[in-house]
Parts: sequence; C-alpha cells; structure tokens
Amino acid sequence: MRLSIIGAGTMGGGIAITSLKAGIPTTVVDTTQAALDRLRDRIDRHLAREVKKGRMEAAGADAARACLAVSTDLGAVSGSELLIEAVFEDLAVKHELLSRVQDVLRPDAVIATNTSCLQVADIARALDDPGRLLGLHYFSPAEICPTVEVISTPETRAAIRQRALDFLARTGKSPLPCKDSPGFALNRFFCPYCNEAVRLLDEGIATPGQIDAVACASFGVPAGPFRVMNLTKPVIMLRAMQGLERLGAFYRPAQGLLRTGGEGADWLIDGDPPALPDAARAEVARRLTMALCRPAAEVLAEGAVAPEDLDRGAREALRFQRTPITLLGALSPDDRQRLEAMGAAS
Repeated sequence: MRLSIIGAGTMGGGIAITSLKAGIPTTVVDTTQAALDRLRDRIDRHLAREVKKGRMEAAGADAARACLAVSTDLGAVSGSELLIEAVFEDLAVKHELLSRVQDVLRPDAVIATNTSCLQVADIARALDDPGRLLGLHYFSPAEICPTVEVISTPETRAAIRQRALDFLARTGKSPLPCKDSPGFALNRFFCPYCNEAVRLLDEGIATPGQIDAVACASFGVPAGPFRVMNLTKPVIMLRAMQGLERLGAFYRPAQGLLRTGGEGADWLIDGDPPALPDAARAEVARRLTMALCRPAAEVLAEGAVAPEDLDRGAREALRFQRTPITLLGALSPDDRQRLEAMGAAS
C-alpha cells in the first residue's frame, strides 16, 4: 500500500507517524516547505523518543524515516492507493482540494477525509465518484490514540470501506463504525460537554480550573474540558459546535466560546483553584453530566452508533472512566425527567 496525506499539521502529522511506523510508504503534501520541515522535525523527535524509551530499535526508526516523502506539489499523490485529506475544516477548502485531487489520483484509489465536524456526504459532493470516499476521523494525538471513527455515506462502496479497514488494521488502529450524522459518535457528546463547561464559566458559577477539577473527579478523565480545548484549540471546538447548532438551541455555541474561539485565543486556566462550595460543585457536576447524557441518548436513539462502540470510544479515545453509557444508567428519576424534558423542548 502507498499512502498520501494532504496537510502536514497536527492531525496529518500524527497520521503520518502511525503509517511510517507500520512501514507504509507515505507521501505528505502541504502548500509550504516550512510546514513540511516542521513535520520532518516532529517525526524525527518522535522516533528518537521511541528509540530512547526502548519501544523501537534504531534500525526500525531509520526504516520509518526512509518511508517518508514530502512535497509541495499535489501531483506527488498520483501513485497512492489511499489518500487522507487533513486540511482546514472548511467545506469550500475541502471541495476545491478534492476536485483537483481526483484528476491526479489513480481512479481506484480510496479517498478519506479526517473531518471532525463536517458531513462526509457533503464533502463527497466535490467528487465525480462520491462512492470512493469515506470518513476516517482520528483523535488527537493521532499517533497515540487507538480509535478511529469510520464513517460511510450511503454511496460509499463496501470495497472502499474494507480497504480502509485493512489500512487501519495494519497501522494498529481500532475502528469505530458510525453513521454520517452530526458529530458522528464521540464529538456528538464531547463537544456539548465542553460547551456546557463554557456556559458554566459564562454564568460565573465556577472558574475554568474549578470546572476542570470537578470534571476529572466526576468522570475519571485525566484532563478537564478547558485543558482539552487548549490542547486542540478553542477555535476547533467552536467550529464543531457551529456544525452541531442545526440540531437546536442546546447545541448553540456558548458566548464565551464564540468570543475565545473567534479570537483564536486559549483559555486562561487558574492553577490550584480554591475548592467550590458543595452546592456549586454539585451544580457543575450535574450540568456536565446532563450535557454528556443528552446527546449520547440522542445519537443512540438515531442508531448512529452501537452502545458498545460508543462506550469503547469514550474510554479509548476520550479516556472517560465513567462514560456516557455508564452515566445514563446511573441517572436518578429526577434527572431522567429533566433529560426527557430537555429533548421535548428542543
């Protein structure tokens, strides 16, 4: 197999590391040489760490480096059997790219999008043959996280999907099948959970550090929503919520997210924050729980993902020890009534 990746940024680079370590010849294309130079440096540093920690032999690292090719010329992808686009989350940008790519790629090549918030079927409209495209949504850091959402559209051919699954198996990834619904499976609940954290901040109920502390204690996650948003960037969360907003008022981006994400800024997280009073801590935990449970219940009711896959993805990709499936099963009768009322009001 020969792989090409378009986009040498955070996600494209992580996917490249995964494929190189599996011995797959990989070409990465970006518009600037500077981005490609940063990618090479990132790959070198990653492989050096792997050797130092005893997870790779030096010869294996050298072999991985030898599998990499980079280019600013889109024509470099011509011989690929699989192409993954990992460019900016803008439908017009992806359409323009794919309309050009299809004229360069071999006609039997699989095309995958790494989109996290756009509908895969909408992206496929750029192609003369939309049946050759599917979604492969990696989670950051892509070189570490084992889970990849596999999103087929009604037009995606079974043979295309199988070849993508074969690639994931070769690179040691765990596929999570889901439908092409808003937010797919995991972002459908994770993004509203982060958005609700911002609403709590907007309302002055707690600080970012306090909200993160409650989230870690309540759900067994290693990092709270504000820290995660800073790692992936608030502007990315804003775009994801804007993609979900069509589902109703519950999914409307919080004012603080509109402001911070719109400015391209990070959250200022207070270190070692004072403990919240009991009532405020309970309110934060309850609202974050409901923000996880409501969209999880909706996506399950829509049949977009199997319960066991949603549960596995929450544990593997997002590192929840208490997952939305667990939380749904533990809801009190009062909270179940609130959940039903929230759904009826949307």
